[in-house]
Amino acid sequence: EDIVALVALYRPGPMENIPTYCEVKNGLRALESIHPSIDHILKETQGIIVYQEQVMEIAQVMAGYSLGGADLLRRAMGKKIPEEMAKERPKFIEGATANGVSKEKAGEVFDLLEKFANYGFNKSHAAAYAVVSYQTAWLKANHPVEFMASVMNCDIHLTDKLSEYAEEVRKRLQIRIVPPCVNRSGATFTVRDGAICYALGALKNVGVEAMKLIVTARGNTPFATLFDFARRVDLKRIGKRPMEMLARAGAFDLLDGNRARVFEALDALVAYSAAVHESRASTQGALFGDGGTDIPEPRLPFRSDWLPVERLAQEQAAVGFYLSGHPLDDYMSALKRRDVKTLAEVQRITTNGPAVVKLAGAVAGRQERKSARGNRFAFAQLSDPTGGYEITVFSDVLEAARDLLEPGKNVVITAEATLEGETLKLLARAVAPIDAVAADAPSAGVRIHLHAVSAAAAVAALFAGLGRDSGRGGAPVRVCVPGPKGEEIDVELPGLHRVSPQVKGAIKATPGVLMVEDL
Repeated sequence: EDIVALVALYRPGPMENIPTYCEVKNGLRALESIHPSIDHILKETQGIIVYQEQVMEIAQVMAGYSLGGADLLRRAMGKKIPEEMAKERPKFIEGATANGVSKEKAGEVFDLLEKFANYGFNKSHAAAYAVVSYQTAWLKANHPVEFMASVMNCDIHLTDKLSEYAEEVRKRLQIRIVPPCVNRSGATFTVRDGAICYALGALKNVGVEAMKLIVTARGNTPFATLFDFARRVDLKRIGKRPMEMLARAGAFDLLDGNRARVFEALDALVAYSAAVHESRASTQGALFGDGGTDIPEPRLPFRSDWLPVERLAQEQAAVGFYLSGHPLDDYMSALKRRDVKTLAEVQRITTNGPAVVKLAGAVAGRQERKSARGNRFAFAQLSDPTGGYEITVFSDVLEAARDLLEPGKNVVITAEATLEGETLKLLARAVAPIDAVAADAPSAGVRIHLHAVSAAAAVAALFAGLGRDSGRGGAPVRVCVPGPKGEEIDVELPGLHRVSPQVKGAIKATPGVLMVEDL
């Protein structure tokens, strides 16, 4: 009954009665009697007329209407038919007075019915919605992983919706999302070991049917290499564009972790796959039985991988949002030293009232509008590692910061923040490039954890190329290598070094680096 009432009340018009409904239900306000003869009809809805059926029942009980007559009254009230209403008012008052109700009270009740019938909801409809609401709430509470995977499959081609669901899954439900992978993902969202495997078919410009070809070819045997993948899947049927999206999203990481190399090798892989499958289909190939296995594998290009920022940009282009990380990850410690808040922190701060805050964001989009006075303003969409948000930018700030608010750029915004209900409202006061803000935050240095001692040479070479910095921005750099007995040994590089977020990103991309942490 609670959910049925909620479904009927939570719409424009009836919403104004929600506070009264809640206060009466929770004993904070007395239930107001309309008339003793009909109070029992309204008891379940705390004395408020919510359902169309209640309008009909009141007409029956108070004014002696038949079932058919009560339905005609409901229809006339709901559709505001003046001539019908003119006929019904005296009929209602006459029937009510015959049942011992005064003319004044009968007129009051008719006016009340007319008001509520205009936006009353059919209870049988509300009950059906409530059953579905209860079922889905139960599924989400008791089987959240399976439920959210199913919800994501319902909107598999709607990137904006998938972004919202992914944030709900990771941040609120604490469910792990396995990134797209040709060896683990399905064509649609699936569940594996308590995690949601991101669907190959959910990537941009990648069809579900084409991805089913990969899943079918994989069967129960994971692909061993890129060439094994090309031999078992007819890549011409997949198409060049979907293959590019798979490479950008990191779907081949288990076969080759260098995404840039995989991306550049796609033409060669598609050609190799076509040759193998054509050979299998030919009569000669069937006669000798080699089925294309004698075709030499192409040589993959030799090149360094994309830096972390570029990897994320490519991933965002394929997935539609940041899945495995965020462009601001390397900036967070520097921004914290500059008192730049995360979105989550701003949301907590504003529960105590409006505040002026600094928060960082990766720009995802901007829509400009013109006010009635002819001034231009904009709505900009941004995100940080804790979530996405929208900010309003008025003309003076927009003119000064338009170039900074381009998609793909990272900025720090000074904003007025207020909480209206559950919605965070942000108004920009100033916008600055994130690198300028981070550069003013002195670093205490970094510790670089390595796979093996041999990787230390690569890190030392990296810093030698970057040069030392004995000025204000210089910071110590320690390299942590495994000792002969498994212990960790810290080695500090000579001098001080520039440790900017870009440098940290470059370090993370260096072969042999396990982790980079702030000192």
